[in-house]
Amino acid sequence: MPGTGKHGLLTPPDHVDGFRHGSTRCHDGVLTFFYHRVRSRAVPKTEQLQIRVSPAEKSLVRTRATLAGMGMSDWVLLQLFPQVEVRFRECVEALVADPGRASFTLAAIHDLLAGLNGRQITHELRNPPGVSLPPVEANYVAAMTEFAAMKHGVPPPAWTGTVPPLDRPWFGTDLMSLRLYLLTHSPAVFRRRNIFIDTSVGGRV
Repeated sequence: MPGTGKHGLLTPPDHVDGFRHGSTRCHDGVLTFFYHRVRSRAVPKTEQLQIRVSPAEKSLVRTRATLAGMGMSDWVLLQLFPQVEVRFRECVEALVADPGRASFTLAAIHDLLAGLNGRQITHELRNPPGVSLPPVEANYVAAMTEFAAMKHGVPPPAWTGTVPPLDRPWFGTDLMSLRLYLLTHSPAVFRRRNIFIDTSVGGRV
């Protein structure tokens, strides 16, 4: 379950599942943590897959791979599994693998979504993450994705609509005085899911 620090602020770790903390800025009392993406270690490829193509198709693949500065196999894999989709799934998997760091993993998902354009949200996140999450995390990820889509004026991925809203309200703070504020100021896509936070994609909780 996502956790919060004192007064709802997060203390940034040096590394967050594929990201390295670079700097922290404060503006109008709001802390923003900036992270730099760290290249993940390559997963060993031990399996083979053969496909049949025509000479013209093979020539086209070779041409496009060369233009991209890649080998043919790597280029084909990139078309099948866009890096945005892979990175998104890795982050969602991390929510299950290390629940104690859920707040920081959600921050990494936030940063990933904040850097996407409408086309990437529509096409590269169209497939569900394929990971079974607890209700709070499932709704939090769905709401962040819906909010990112709304910012770009595109429909959210269909899988977000399969995540049922929470039965009970979940607040991003234990302070009762702030909860009253969050009831009316949380982004609508989060309120619809019974989640009450101070900001969403484009800002930080």
